[in-house]
Amino acid sequence: MIEPLPPHDHAGRRARARALVADSPTVALLVTSPVNVRWLTGFTGSNGSLLLTADEALLVTDARYEQRVRSHHPDVELLITSEPVADVITWVADAGLSSLGLEGTHVSWTEANRWQAVGEQVSVSVSANDGLIERLREVKDDAEIARIRRACQITTDVLATVIDDLRPGLTEREVRERLESGFIEAGAEAPAFDSIVAAGPNGAVPHHESGDRPIEAGRLVTIDCGARVDGYHADCTRTVAVGEPTEEWREIHAVVVRAQAAGRAAAVPGASGKHVDAAAPDVIESEGLGDRFVHGTGHGVGLEIHEDPAVGQRATSTLAARMTVTVEPGVYIPGNGGVRIEDTVLVTDGGHEVLTDIPHELRVL
Repeated sequence: MIEPLPPHDHAGRRARARALVADSPTVALLVTSPVNVRWLTGFTGSNGSLLLTADEALLVTDARYEQRVRSHHPDVELLITSEPVADVITWVADAGLSSLGLEGTHVSWTEANRWQAVGEQVSVSVSANDGLIERLREVKDDAEIARIRRACQITTDVLATVIDDLRPGLTEREVRERLESGFIEAGAEAPAFDSIVAAGPNGAVPHHESGDRPIEAGRLVTIDCGARVDGYHADCTRTVAVGEPTEEWREIHAVVVRAQAAGRAAAVPGASGKHVDAAAPDVIESEGLGDRFVHGTGHGVGLEIHEDPAVGQRATSTLAARMTVTVEPGVYIPGNGGVRIEDTVLVTDGGHEVLTDIPHELRVL
């Protein structure tokens, strides 16, 4: 029997968000990112935003969703409207508030201009107030960690089974279909993203689209995949050999194993995203392969497959306990192949925990 997942504390999240709004440059914030709205309310409809002030939270949607919200989210106040710009601005003005923040990274230039024009009519200033909810989402609560943990367990169980069955002649597409149907059968709602199965020379393309290339004996296969559970993502990559690989590829794989271990070791509370990003490339560069590592070391993962905290050369984040990030160094030789190894990692009070627990060493099938 599958153990039930713990419930989300949406009310607690909204309370923390309202406290940040109270300290922000704007006295109200309209959350329009669907992911942020879901995180704060549980609402997953196609038309919904959340108006936050220091004292209130108001879900703004249209009449199609009224009964759904009242049934499934009874603790959320509602503003039903077919004219959200005019009605939200009016609500802000009637509440005696003078400024409204928009999530600038989620609002188009045209939309922002319209909000500003309507706001000027009633002396409500409208400006960007970015990243507030994303910062809250970086640190995961128990309900989120449980979902990410389950997504990772499904991912590694299915991936291990699929790897056991790899053989020459199977195509990338066939392997991908086995992975993704396996996730569903194991209890995931969907794959976290389009699974990458890259055979032979296609392994040199980090975001290869799986096709009809067959697996060949003596070549490497890179599989990058994840399951999604109740909106939360897993992300895991392993590179294996089907038949005996060349000594050069054995050595490259060993370098990536060491680099990935160094990146994992750096993922501890207080470390900067920039520091974690540098740990893995340092190992690869020391082996003369620095120009063959062509992407960042990792990224945050949760309700989005790529989210804050950033793990890269320009990252400004500092890791803290209960953050979830990936560590995924790789080496890519154009026209020949590649190796990537990736884990989803939970930062803990005492260091970190690898949630995608599947062997890193080269598996020769």
